[in-house]
Amino acid sequence: MKKFNKLLSILSILITTSLIFTSCVTKKSTEDLVKYSSKKYRIGFAMSTFDDNWLGNLMNAAKKEAKNLSDADVIFVNAKNDATKQKSQIMNLIAQKCNVIIVISVDTDKSAEYTQLANDSNVPIISVNRFLKNQNDAASYVGSDSITAGIMQGEYVVKQLNGKGNVVLLRGEDTQEAAIKRTEGVKQVFKNYPDIKIVAEDTGKWQRTLGMQITENWIKNDIKFDAVVCNNDEMAIGAIMALKEFKKLDNVLVAGTDATPDALKFMKEGSLKVTVFQNAEGQGSTAIDTAYKIAKGEKVNKNVFIPYELVVPNDADKYLQKQNAK
Repeated sequence: MKKFNKLLSILSILITTSLIFTSCVTKKSTEDLVKYSSKKYRIGFAMSTFDDNWLGNLMNAAKKEAKNLSDADVIFVNAKNDATKQKSQIMNLIAQKCNVIIVISVDTDKSAEYTQLANDSNVPIISVNRFLKNQNDAASYVGSDSITAGIMQGEYVVKQLNGKGNVVLLRGEDTQEAAIKRTEGVKQVFKNYPDIKIVAEDTGKWQRTLGMQITENWIKNDIKFDAVVCNNDEMAIGAIMALKEFKKLDNVLVAGTDATPDALKFMKEGSLKVTVFQNAEGQGSTAIDTAYKIAKGEKVNKNVFIPYELVVPNDADKYLQKQNAK
């Protein structure tokens, strides 16, 4: 009997301790939840990739702007250029009760699913840098008009070649609006000049290494060209490296887009003849500002365009300083 009473006493102590512990945990969890939810607004930012120089500048500017928001959290996610992964991330951002979602789409054609998901959940979605497939269903677009970059490039190249010459094109990701429209802009200009011939084109997928490999292959296959027109600066730098290797750079004009600090340094040495400044910092900070306004219930413009600017060698120092590059 004594043993039984002792066992009951021990059991009673254990139950009491358990209740006290549970109470403490519940209280602690509630405190954590309050702390986590203390900010009034939550913004999701679905990036196509973190592994890109220009998009990295955009993201850094967005993060800098986000720090100025005392009552909003911004959640950044990396799709790693995987459209299926990006769709899943957008679903997760919706589940996390984001008030607004910003997206830089991996695949323009598949991006219609993003707007559908967001609209079905009554979550406004903003596209940045690249239009979505169903852009009219989005709350806003923040970025540049991609076709304009191609037109500016094309007009400069035509002028430098005096309206006659062979050109090769390095395209970005063929599934992405920016690559499609920039290429369209270049071709739109060249169509008016019958003596400008596009003798080869390929997709370098925005990458320096692929830009270099493709250009090397063109040279090895004895394709004659007077200019390389690239959808971005990374591929242009790759083309420059290949042309240097084969000692052909002096006779070929290389054109890029973005005016990244790396590209501007190549421009200063004379390798890159023209680029088109796309304001990464402006797009990143404006995306956050626009999303924040929407979260607060304010009206925003359907399109917030940030203009492109043509950059030639005499402008290189100015644009390096503009981007605080060394």
